[in-house]
Amino acid sequence: MTVTQSPIGVLVVEDEQIPAEAHAEYVRRIPGFRLAGIARTGTEALNMLKDAGRTAEEPGIDLVLLDMNLPDLHGLDLLRRIRGAGLPVDVIAITAVRDLAVVRSAMSGGIVGYLIKPFTFSAFSTKLTTYAEYRRRMGEQATATTQSEVDSAFAALRPAVAAVLPKGLSGETLAAVGDLLKRAPSPLSATEVAVQLEMSRITTRRYLEHLADQGAVLRAPRYGTRGRPELEYSWRR
Repeated sequence: MTVTQSPIGVLVVEDEQIPAEAHAEYVRRIPGFRLAGIARTGTEALNMLKDAGRTAEEPGIDLVLLDMNLPDLHGLDLLRRIRGAGLPVDVIAITAVRDLAVVRSAMSGGIVGYLIKPFTFSAFSTKLTTYAEYRRRMGEQATATTQSEVDSAFAALRPAVAAVLPKGLSGETLAAVGDLLKRAPSPLSATEVAVQLEMSRITTRRYLEHLADQGAVLRAPRYGTRGRPELEYSWRR
């Protein structure tokens, strides 16, 4: 039996207004996710996390998108406080900080992803959808698990792509196209995929055709439109 999962509640922690609003809008655009709120400081974020889910009106929070440069706390300090308080949330760092020591500390603190600014919506979407797959796999496991199930769940955070891609194709973008098709309730055309991922139709078609040639995607003509039938693509279930 298939269990319908609730949307993943996301808290955006970002002190700058424009990036905060952009990240919030990105969250709204990805199926399966729900914006739970925006925090502009570490203290505000911690209070929101502690209060989340206490009442029917207060939305639950499952995932924190954490900037490292906050006006009152460093992102690593907030991460430690979240873990110290035993708050059951996952964290993805979204920051311009490239310092390897910070990355290592964030990983030690239990983050599930690290996204360096600036980035495209495609990169953002890939990071969240791979997290959603990881969460889904973990949720499907019983109270006890096996090594293979644990490996499978963690592998979802690092989606596999073809070892050698045709010239001009990016593994990151290929993963984003694949993730969109996996979650689409019906087949999509190249134009529809291009609009959702903010890519050109010609470029999108190259990725779709590559996936189809690899056998990961089903390709079929879409009838019922004027002129030459448009091709539509669906993930092979």
